[in-house]
Amino acid sequence: MASAKTTHTFNCTAEELFYIIADYENYSDFLQEIKSCEIIKEVGDRKLVEYNVSLMKSFTYRLWMKEDWENKIISWEFESGDLFKQSTGSWTLVEEGDVCKATYEVDAKVKMFVPGTITKMLVNVNLPGMMKAYEKRLTEVSYE
Repeated sequence: MASAKTTHTFNCTAEELFYIIADYENYSDFLQEIKSCEIIKEVGDRKLVEYNVSLMKSFTYRLWMKEDWENKIISWEFESGDLFKQSTGSWTLVEEGDVCKATYEVDAKVKMFVPGTITKMLVNVNLPGMMKAYEKRLTEVSYE
């Protein structure tokens, strides 16, 4: 199992960042590796989201996304797909003054045999670029 954790500071409120993270169907507009993203089903505060991702090869997987708007936490667990055996993770957002500290955590296990160091690299390598993409997205959307 590969895992990664990073904390990044954004110049926005926790609510603004939460809105962007929970806007799954527009991920392909700003996250390079996401080709499409679709909400398949909603059950209470959970959404089954199907991701079409291209990382050297195209993959599809589904995650149950749980949105806790009050505590500003979005977490997920693996449902099905052709890349992962399992995947869990979360975004935890905390306002500190006029900035938002976002902690992103993920644990993933892929289906095919891939040496642990390569799996860990795949999980970790996209984090800086992903954070920059969310920063850029904050400047492109309106919250009203």
